[in-house]
Amino acid sequence: MAMKFYIGSDHAGYDTKEKLQRYLQRKGIETVDLGAHSKERVDYPDFAQKVAKKVAKDKGSFGLLVCGTGIGMSMAANKVKGIRAANPFDSYTAKKAREHNDANIICLGGRSYDARRASSILGAFISAKPGKEKRHKARVAKIMKLEKKQ
Repeated sequence: MAMKFYIGSDHAGYDTKEKLQRYLQRKGIETVDLGAHSKERVDYPDFAQKVAKKVAKDKGSFGLLVCGTGIGMSMAANKVKGIRAANPFDSYTAKKAREHNDANIICLGGRSYDARRASSILGAFISAKPGKEKRHKARVAKIMKLEKKQ
């Protein structure tokens, strides 16, 4: 099955988002760019919400969000039902975000590291698969139940 990524950034993540979009496209992955489309100052929650809503609705798709650190984007995206956004800081944590937590959005920092490192982290994320072990599936189910209790 072909991968599809909805992508978004704020002004701080714009340059990195552009580079990562090209990285994904070179790998044959479909991308849908939801902005920002320049370095003009914008608010990251707006783009986190756009991407998260698309990923939640389009089952099997993924999201890539880039702000200064990735932290704000992950916090905002995780407010959308059905989203498990991770803010990994290296390839190992990106891989585990998919394997153990079935993350469907990756949030990266345009000011936290260079585009080469961001590409490496994203590469680990896209190559990993959700774990099939019952313990991981049970934990993800518990995460998803948290939405219903609010």
